[in-house]
Amino acid sequence: MADEPILPAWSEPFTGERRAALSHLPPFGRLDRAWAYGGSDGTGVTVAIIDSGVERDHPAIGGRLVRSVVVELDEAGEPQVRDDPEAIDVVGHGTACAGIVHGLAPAAALVSVRVLGPDNRGKGIVFAAGLDWAIEAGAGVVNLSLSSKSDALFATFHDLADRAYFANVLLVSAANNVPGASYPSLFASVVSVAAHDVPDPAVYYYNPSPPVEFGAYGVDVELAWRGGGTMIGTGNSFAAPHLAGYAALIRAKHPEASPFEVKAILAATADNARAERGT
Repeated sequence: MADEPILPAWSEPFTGERRAALSHLPPFGRLDRAWAYGGSDGTGVTVAIIDSGVERDHPAIGGRLVRSVVVELDEAGEPQVRDDPEAIDVVGHGTACAGIVHGLAPAAALVSVRVLGPDNRGKGIVFAAGLDWAIEAGAGVVNLSLSSKSDALFATFHDLADRAYFANVLLVSAANNVPGASYPSLFASVVSVAAHDVPDPAVYYYNPSPPVEFGAYGVDVELAWRGGGTMIGTGNSFAAPHLAGYAALIRAKHPEASPFEVKAILAATADNARAERGT
């Protein structure tokens, strides 16, 4: 018997027999995916990838990277945003996430906001500044396959999540890969995502018992990586961009849909949604 996969934290509701408990009645019955995003390719939607950078010339990006910026601390310790004309990825993580989004929403424009260093880590204030920039830039969807565990920055990220919500910017955030709270993934206005163990990018689940609301493909995923390469990876980081890709499709087909409406559409089209009681 094959070993059970090692899953990131927050993934338990979306695995194996536990999925049976996710069945729920959406607020307006089950919406058809054909209505939600059938025929959509993401045209007109910009998805910001706040991460380690996105490799512009990687085949998995399809030439859709339209801008790249980097956030760094100045001599006074203040975060500054500058253009990154080389459009590099210092790790590969951001390219992996962007590749997933592009694979689902190939016509969406991609913007890279590099806030992580070569060790795939970064300061919370740099992350916050990058998110602030993406909101001000008017991204339709922001993919956050990173988070902050800093209680000192709780209020900062809460304010940013609220600002995004009222600016019509949808935040999609991976839950922490290890047990424990992280921000902004656990804020109610954010689409929070953990990994499930079904090897199918078209399968996603809604969890009616949050804090983590959605489960998406994130175990043994084939990923784009730096240097034009690929690798296999597991993590909530790679589940989140699947939901970001579907959100981009929805926003392209229904540009009038607000962030909470997009989240409701994702919940209503989830694989565990029931059209009516008893189904």
